[in-house]
Amino acid sequence: MLELINTLSGIKEVFKPLHDDKVSMYVCGITPYDVAHIGHGRVYVTFDTLYRLLAFLGYTTHYCRNFTDIDDKLLAKAEKEFGDRLRYKEIADRYIKMFDEDMKVLGCLTPTFEPRVTKTIPEIIAFIQGLVDNGKAYAIDGDVYFSIASFPSYGKLSHQRLEDLRAGARVEVNDKKRDPLDFALWKSEKSGTFWESPWGWGRPGWHIECSAMAAHYLGKQIDIHAGGLDLTFPHHENEIAQSEGLFNKQFAKYWLHNGLVRVNQEKMSKSLGNFFTLRQVFERYNPMVIRYYILTHHYRAPFEFSFEDIDAVQKSYKRLCRIFEPVEIDQQPMMLKEMRSETVQNMLTYLADDLNTPGMWGVLFDRLSDLQQHEQELKLVKQFIVGILGLDLVPLPEKRVEITPEIEQLIQEREVARSAKDWATADKIRDKLQALGVELKDKKV
Repeated sequence: MLELINTLSGIKEVFKPLHDDKVSMYVCGITPYDVAHIGHGRVYVTFDTLYRLLAFLGYTTHYCRNFTDIDDKLLAKAEKEFGDRLRYKEIADRYIKMFDEDMKVLGCLTPTFEPRVTKTIPEIIAFIQGLVDNGKAYAIDGDVYFSIASFPSYGKLSHQRLEDLRAGARVEVNDKKRDPLDFALWKSEKSGTFWESPWGWGRPGWHIECSAMAAHYLGKQIDIHAGGLDLTFPHHENEIAQSEGLFNKQFAKYWLHNGLVRVNQEKMSKSLGNFFTLRQVFERYNPMVIRYYILTHHYRAPFEFSFEDIDAVQKSYKRLCRIFEPVEIDQQPMMLKEMRSETVQNMLTYLADDLNTPGMWGVLFDRLSDLQQHEQELKLVKQFIVGILGLDLVPLPEKRVEITPEIEQLIQEREVARSAKDWATADKIRDKLQALGVELKDKKV
């Protein structure tokens, strides 16, 4: 037992935060112009698990996750819905509320800080002014741009060379920028709208917000910066340029990026018709099943979403619920120093190795039959699953699907597509029906 505990103490030798047992973690949040989708679920379940794990290992973690509540997409949605782009706040408030509800049922803990861009404007303006003052940014006609030429190491996160980026950059007609790669820190707007700044009225660019919020809430340097793989370039690359350009210090010590969600080998997107919101998926599956489903994949690997896979995973989760449901546990947070379970220690070894959740589940299922003969260890394993993995292990209620007129219409449309041998359309409609909890058994056409 002592040898295993000593082995696990090595975790803290590998992970070295900037300030002893205090960890700062920033995860890029949503732009609240629509309901959260399964890709959002993957990001925030993954890094919620990391947040829980850090606490278990004894770290005091300050976790910041932002809301981009002013953005071109929000303005466009407000214009479309209300005929007034300045009513973007109503759009943001609506979808932030829905996002909070979705995260709660997914078992995600509330971050330490959840700042909004619109509540951080003075800090953003001060950050931009600092970049202008030290020659890293310049203002033209009310707009402010970051000067890529002032930051020679640009591209170091995504391993891209400035020469290659410039060769592929699109040069806009009448572009005011000094370099095609320069990006906006402040966007000018009509006088009297949005916020007044030293450069005139306007609003922040996308990338500057995260640098300013990270600095304000976590400090000039942070331990962990995380988000989806699609944010690596240009968003995270631009954050590095801004933060290191202002403070002349390494911005983030560790970068974590989760793989993208795909459907039928294609990136999930609304335009392809393979887009699933969390709420659509929750209509068919308990949110705990979805959390478990996400955690059966390694966070860095591409995530191939399918209802068939969730059905299989759901059976596995139901088995865990049957085994652990009668076991009573201590509701106090579990700590590493209190652990006296070989199974938990072996699970933790995988979890602490770059959040290797598939390997961790492998340990559990290899030991599951034996565990049922050891009540005390079974209790500790359940406490680990509930506390660190965020799964409640409550038996799932059976759900019955009501056949609505919408479902009837989709079934008829699918039959027409199948009769015409339009298999692509039939498959897309089948996926929509599955999201609504309807499983079809096809006959040969």
